[in-house]
Amino acid sequence: MRIDVITLFPELFTSPLATSIVGRARDAGLADIEAHDLRRWASDERGTVDDAPYGGGGGMVLLPEPLTNAITELKAARTEPVYTVYLAPDGERLTQSLVNELALEQRLILVAGHYRGIDERVRTTMIDREVSIGDYVLSGGELPALVLIDAVVRLLPGALGNFESALEDSFQDDLLDCPWYTRPREFAGMAVPDVLLSGDREAIRRWRREQALLRTRERRPDLLARRNGSARD
Repeated sequence: MRIDVITLFPELFTSPLATSIVGRARDAGLADIEAHDLRRWASDERGTVDDAPYGGGGGMVLLPEPLTNAITELKAARTEPVYTVYLAPDGERLTQSLVNELALEQRLILVAGHYRGIDERVRTTMIDREVSIGDYVLSGGELPALVLIDAVVRLLPGALGNFESALEDSFQDDLLDCPWYTRPREFAGMAVPDVLLSGDREAIRRWRREQALLRTRERRPDLLARRNGSARD
């Protein structure tokens, strides 16, 4: 997968993209990710990419021309189909199902907005999808872009040592994850549930499913309300 990020602050991506699962996926050639400074496409020597909003009000808006030129040039640089995503607080909420969908794309262009955002004419003509990571406002779209990258890259075949781990993650089936335990068998007066030591794979599977359902009912009943559980559930 190829991911291009358009941002005012490409240096924010250097360390996160070089570490952990994303870093290993890049080293293995599973993900090709590059952050591009929007100022490369500015039309003046100062690198101006924003201006005051028409109608007044606080903050600045990213100019349509540099951003349009950036998206157009990046699209033309490669032959694969490309899907352009704008990270914005008023976008569609990022969910695991959306992450699964984006992980199937061959190529993504992520636009990390800043200040008051980007000119609406770019949103309506150059953006395929608008995505938000939550109902709050950050200084820019860089951190949301990193969140999306991490969530997508870990689903790429070979990115995880055990792909079954990704399938068991929270939200993959509109359920929260079950409790997990490791050594020692007893810690601080608390013991690992006997079923996990039984060696009975079917009993363990049932226990984990039951715990996931219970945890979801306690913490996120809204997830249960929208899913179609099996008769066994």
